[in-house]
Amino acid sequence: MKIALASTHYALGSLIAGCLVLTLKAAAWWVTGSAALYSDAAESIVNVAASLIAFAALRFASRPADANHPYGHDKAEFFAAVIEGVLIILASLMIFREAWDAYQHPRTLGLPLQGVALNAAATAINAIWAWVLTGAGKRLRSPALQADGRHIAADVVTSIGIAVGFLLAISTGDQVLDPILAAATGVYVLWSGTRMISASVSGLMDAAPEPAVVNRIRELVAESATGALEAHDLRTRHAGRLTFLEFHLVVPGNMTVAAAHAICDRIESALKAEMDHLMITIHVEPEEKAKQCGVPVL
Repeated sequence: MKIALASTHYALGSLIAGCLVLTLKAAAWWVTGSAALYSDAAESIVNVAASLIAFAALRFASRPADANHPYGHDKAEFFAAVIEGVLIILASLMIFREAWDAYQHPRTLGLPLQGVALNAAATAINAIWAWVLTGAGKRLRSPALQADGRHIAADVVTSIGIAVGFLLAISTGDQVLDPILAAATGVYVLWSGTRMISASVSGLMDAAPEPAVVNRIRELVAESATGALEAHDLRTRHAGRLTFLEFHLVVPGNMTVAAAHAICDRIESALKAEMDHLMITIHVEPEEKAKQCGVPVL
């Protein structure tokens, strides 16, 4: 519950920071008329919307399991990340439209120093918050916070490139550089949104954790299952900040229920000592069920 509460606090902070950054970037576009700076502001609109969705999703995901959702509500975070990816793609389309309009109707860019200063202030806020949010997302195992942090980090890179290109257009007097840079930004934003959707869909499809995590789980089971014969059919899947683990544990046929239960308790304790986010289910079987292809007990 404390982890869920901390996640919602970070999401609320992201919403506040996003509104501040959007205001600064919108002002930078307003005083310059730059299509490139418009593209940067447009993506910030997505940041605010995404933060709002992440906040709502985290509030929903923090609800305890109930009769209709016996495994909890954690997958709501993946839905939030997918929606954020869709919003990013929509922002890229807005950027392409503005870049095309600026290309067809070249504009006189004004107040470059004020515009760059406002954009730089917004970028500094984003850089600090992306660092905070990414660290919090990893620590709290929150897909929604990690997606938001990656998106803001990408926004920082985009903003720096746009500022450099905007100054280049001003210094050379070649106004066509502004819409060209805006279009290039749109391509990057489109790629970012597509990648985010792909990663989130994997979570919705019950993708397994990284191989290193699965291998460590197998090692811990083998080390702590003394008295058992074998563990097989080990399966894992993500669900928000939780990872579900299930496997069959083969024990001697004459072992008492109490002794088999004690082995299961020992395995669970060893696993949760390193991975407290695991939800573990162990099915105990007699030795004739051994498959000779599972996790051998050390």
